Amino acid sequence: MLTDEQIKRYARQIIMPEIGVKGQLKLLDSSVLVVGAGGLGSPAIQYLAGAGVGRIGIVDGDVVDISNLQRQTIHAGNLGMNKAESAKIFVEKLNPDVKVDVYPFNLTPENAREIIKKYDVVLDCTDNFVARFLINDACVIEEVPFVHAAVLRFEGEIMTVVPKESACYRCVFKHAPPPGTVPSCQEAGVVGATVGVLGTLQAVEAIKLLLGIGETLVNRMLHVDLLTMDFTELKLRKDPECPVCSGRVKDIIPEKYVESCQL
Repeated sequence: MLTDEQIKRYARQIIMPEIGVKGQLKLLDSSVLVVGAGGLGSPAIQYLAGAGVGRIGIVDGDVVDISNLQRQTIHAGNLGMNKAESAKIFVEKLNPDVKVDVYPFNLTPENAREIIKKYDVVLDCTDNFVARFLINDACVIEEVPFVHAAVLRFEGEIMTVVPKESACYRCVFKHAPPPGTVPSCQEAGVVGATVGVLGTLQAVEAIKLLLGIGETLVNRMLHVDLLTMDFTELKLRKDPECPVCSGRVKDIIPEKYVESCQL
């Protein structure tokens, strides 16, 4: 049962028919892994914690730099601190109901499956193709749903993957582009509010997955251009030849997760 304090804290969610007391209890008993506590991860962590997701895992081996604060607002006052540790401090101040698992290092081929299988949903809040393919493959092998997002300048994309049911990231992008062909945010820039929008959308997708409500971005990719306010939906198809979705690849082979990430 919810305590009186929890009823007050989550009142705006409990009154919604899609959530109610039963849904709130389910959220408190759920877990989400956020890989990357940067631009996308910051708003995602903020709203997952606020919603009362009971356990949040945060993976990030980077430290807070002053250039991050234009968009990674949960790290205010924590310059030089590991981002996962910094995010934990924010969550604990915001909502004592939430337990935070800190992984103050990067996700690697050696640890990905072991970490990912402990959670109900994973959010891909990373900023590089190698990490995205690794998260995709580990989640599909472990059958854990995940939400991918990526941003650049005023634009972003988001898609949700439910293993065995939907197209995965590798169905859409067979391999990573050659180095230097796609600029990074560090090279091309990004507006802080852009990652705020996409990271918040990731949090909403995670909540819907946990509660089994609404329509998620399964077999769909939403492309957002905030400069023109164009929202474009792309239909996705599961690739029968996908080496991961087909089940041919059953483990993470470390040497495959460099440069092109081709299997």
